[in-house]
This record gives sequence, C-alpha cells and structure tokens, in this order.
Amino acid sequence: MRKLLGIKYLASQCHHLCGYAKSRQTDLEVKNHHPTKLKLYNTRILPIFLYGSECWAVTKRDVLQIDTLDQWCLRKLLGIKWYHHVRYDEVRRTTGQPRLSAIVQARRLSLFGHTARMPDETDARSTITASPSENWKKPPKRPHTTWMKTIQQDLRSNNLSLDEAITGSESSTLETDVCVWR
Repeated sequence: MRKLLGIKYLASQCHHLCGYAKSRQTDLEVKNHHPTKLKLYNTRILPIFLYGSECWAVTKRDVLQIDTLDQWCLRKLLGIKWYHHVRYDEVRRTTGQPRLSAIVQARRLSLFGHTARMPDETDARSTITASPSENWKKPPKRPHTTWMKTIQQDLRSNNLSLDEAITGSESSTLETDVCVWR
C-alpha cells in the first residue's frame, strides 16, 4: 500500500509540474470549446441572475460587480486559472458573450421604451413623465441613484435625452429605430 501511495504522489507531482510547463496558448486551445457549458450558462444561470434586472437602479460600483461576476463565471466555465494571464477581452472573444451589464442596460431600456410608448393616461406612463413637487426632498437613508437617473445615464450613452426619448417615442422616427430600445 505504501508503494502505491508513493506512485500516486509521484504521478500527481509530475502532473503538477507538467501543468506549469504548458504554454498558455496550448492550454487555452484545449479548454476553449465548451458549447454545452455555454448553453447551460445562458439557459440556467443568466435567467436567474437577470430576473427583474430591468427595474434595477445600478451605480458604477454595481456595474463593476456585475461584470466581475460574469467574468468569474466565464473563467470557471472555460477552466482559465489566474496564472494563465488571460485578458478580459480574450475571454469575451472566446465565448462570444456580451457583457452582463450591457444585457442589463438593454433590458432596462427595453422596459423604458415599452412604458414610454404607452398612452398618456396609463399609470406607468404617468410615473415616467411626472415630476416631484417643488418642496419634495429625498427621504433620509434612501439611495441616491434612482431608476430614472439610471435610465437618463443609459440614454446619454446612446446620445439621447429623456425628453427626446419620451416625446420621440410618440413620433414615427424613434419607433422605427427599434435598436435603441432592444
């Protein structure tokens, strides 16, 4: 039994040393084809994470944490270790996955576009266009970032203002330009 344990220990040491001797390129070539794992990730993990994401009011720190979680999951899925020194962009290119924060932003803009196209008398539309009274203050210990501020930031990244998006959604020009909302 002692001899068997020694051989097993020696084999694990050789495997350990050979693992460090491999180049990063050959190691990635072996591990970068995981279509089944990516399908499972897209069908089982992402829907759980993205549930209700269109209503999130995210900060820059939240976006960073969302993308960090996504990057960690993809690296685990591909079997990429920290000592492989694989860049963020290379993992994205290998998997073909968009950033998770970009998916959240697209879903948020999709919900906003849906509510902005509703008739004026609906409650959802009136909450978007309503403004607080002049003497209104944010209650203490409430978050500084609101959903509408997040929407305004998302629209700014698409070179639109909130007024242009709301009034433009009634006209035919922005309705035909569906790529902003989807």
